[in-house]
Order: sequence, then C-alpha cells, then structure tokens
Amino acid sequence: MGLTAVLTRAAARRPRVLLVTTPGGTPVRLAAERELRSRDWPSASTPAGADLMLVAGPDCARWDPALERLWRDMPRPCARGRAVTADDVASVLDAGRTRLGTRGGPDGPDGPDGEGVRARPAEGDTDVVEDGRTGHGHGHVHDHGHGGMEMPGGLPMAGPGEDRDGLTLDRLHVPLGPFLADWPAGLTLRVVLQGDVVQRADLDEPASGGPGDPFWSRPWIRAAAGEPVGVGEAARRRAAAHLDSLGRLLSVAGWPAEAVTARRLRDDLLDGAPASSVLPRVERFARRVGRSRTLYWLTRGLGLLSAAAARAAGVTGPAVRAAGGDVPARYRQWLTEVVDAVRQLDATGLLDPDARESPRGRWDAERPPSAALALLLPRLLVGAELGAARLVVASLDPDPDELAAGRPAVTRG
Repeated sequence: MGLTAVLTRAAARRPRVLLVTTPGGTPVRLAAERELRSRDWPSASTPAGADLMLVAGPDCARWDPALERLWRDMPRPCARGRAVTADDVASVLDAGRTRLGTRGGPDGPDGPDGEGVRARPAEGDTDVVEDGRTGHGHGHVHDHGHGGMEMPGGLPMAGPGEDRDGLTLDRLHVPLGPFLADWPAGLTLRVVLQGDVVQRADLDEPASGGPGDPFWSRPWIRAAAGEPVGVGEAARRRAAAHLDSLGRLLSVAGWPAEAVTARRLRDDLLDGAPASSVLPRVERFARRVGRSRTLYWLTRGLGLLSAAAARAAGVTGPAVRAAGGDVPARYRQWLTEVVDAVRQLDATGLLDPDARESPRGRWDAERPPSAALALLLPRLLVGAELGAARLVVASLDPDPDELAAGRPAVTRG
C-alpha cells in the first residue's frame, strides 16, 4: 500500500474539516457546526490543516476565486463539497468522506462541479484570479499602485515607511478575509502593516443583493412586515445570536472550551429548550467568562469606542450600551443581554420592532445595523496589532447576512 493510500484512509476515518460560510449561509453553518461536533470531527482553521472543505451557503460568483484559492492551498489528498441548505449538511459530509476513502480516488478527475478528491496540481500549476494575474491567498487581490508590475502572489511588494516609534519598517499590504476562521463571512478588510501594527485599513464593499432574510434578524423583519411575532421568540433569537458572537470572540481569544460552551447553549436555544433548563447554564457561563481576569487583561483597552462616537456613526444596540467602550465592555454587555433574554423566553405579548432591538441594533431594512458596525472597523483597527485587530472585529461582529441584504450605497457609507 502506497503512502498516498495510507494518508487517504487515515483522513477518511476522521477528516479535518475547513468550514467556509458564504453570505446568506448562517443556518447552514449552524447545522454544520452541530453536525461536526456530533461526529467528533476536528475543525481546521486553515486550508493547510484540512482534509475536507465544506462550503456552507448559497453560491455567489464573486467568491468563486477566493474559494478556489482555498481549495488549491489544501494538501492532497482532499475533498470538497457545498451544502446549500441545512438539510444537505450530513449527506455532503458523508459524500466527502466517501470520496476521501475511495481507493485510487486522488488520481481521478474532479466531479462535474469541481468537487471531489484531487491529486496535487502539476508542477507550475497556478491559480488565476479575477483580473488575470496569478496568486494564492484567502482574499481577492487588487493592484496597489505599482505601475502595473506583477508582484509575487499578486500582492504589492513591501515599501519602507516610518512606524509609530520613528523606525523605518517595511509596509505590507495584507487582505483580511473574505474567508477566515471565526470571521464575518464575505467581509474583507485591506490593511497596511508595519511590523504587526495596522497603519491603515480599508473596507471592501460587501456583496449586496443577497438573501433578504438575515437569519438572526428574522423575527424583527417579520414583525416589521405586520406578522405577529412573540416577545419570547425574539428573546430566544437575540440570546442565540449573542452566544454565536461570543463563541467567535472566545475562539479568536484562544479559549476554545468556552467557545464550544457558547455554541452548545446557542444550539439548545435554537432547538427550543425551555428557560428552566438553559438559564442556570447561561448564568454559569456568564459568570465564568465575565469574571475571567485572563480574558480581561488580554483584551482590555482594545477597540475603544465611546457611546457618543458610536451614536454619531449610526450604531445602535449592545455596542452603544457597552460602558467603557472596549472589547471587554462589549463581550460583558453581550453576556448581560444573553441572561436577560433567556429570562424573557416565556414572556407573552407581541414584538414591537421599534421598541425592542434586533441583536445588532435597531432594525432598519434600508440601513441594517451591521452596516454601521462594519463602517466603524477601519478607524478602530488603525494602531492595533494584528492579533488585537481580530479581537476588535469579533467584538463588533457585523452580520454578513445583513450586509448582503443591505443597499450597496449604505454599506459603502
């Protein structure tokens, strides 16, 4: 038995899955995360550590080049598949494992959709991005004013410049997104780094014209359309949304055990678990995370945003109510609102979308609350170290589904 066959069979037993979510794919992502936990299949945070790539959500031509680059960066043998709906997840994962374990599969051709197990590309094989240049990476690549010269990997070469300490360091142009682990799907920030400090950040225009039904805001959308929606239903969705955001932030901060706890609580709420069974666990979780000195010292002072500045930028919701305005203030505000929302699960009465905010803020179909959050990111990231920048993004957590549903003029500011 050859080495490739041995590796293929080993990968097929318990494949490492790279979960990639496209805008509009939140329900599919939630189903995929739950399915992977139930199977005890490990998640991969980068293409280099993955055996199987699962794309969760609807197809969008804009993201095809970025998805193809992820696929090319995966070590062979590997497989990929797409789940368009939550019901597709289990069958797509089964099919991917089957393809990984197929004897001789890595030497066979791709399927009709380019999915399946692939052999390592031939020597010199390259990935062509949208503008005709070649490169590998995790985001779209654009020219940065180097006279039309092709740069290694499609990225501009580093140029010298003074940093905040007066030292002359190379300036590196790095795209963050659109597909990073625990990152808002489809969001791309183009940053200029000196050392590991962000000197400049620019927000790419989010993909618009996506599904007009953002998952986390559905109760408020239905209520605004005149449909009767219970206060308890809205509270359940708000608590689950905040737990989803907390899971992402805790994962970025390097606390995977509590990230899993947040996601399990989220899934239980979405399954309709009663308040009597969820509330004690939510309160324990809130105490453990909210009182963590390590997490506080790791994140304190990052992403400072005063309430006045947030209101001036059109931000509503937890980001405005977070006293102190830094990352710890925001995650503690989420924890407070999760506990309050779980206590309201049995509340009666109908939801007034003007009186009760959606998870990211006051719902407005013309200007979704996530649009203001996303537009704040560039100025909050300048001066932050790269690792701190990831925490700042996670603490605001704009919803990619809302950005995709919003009008392009709004998401551009």
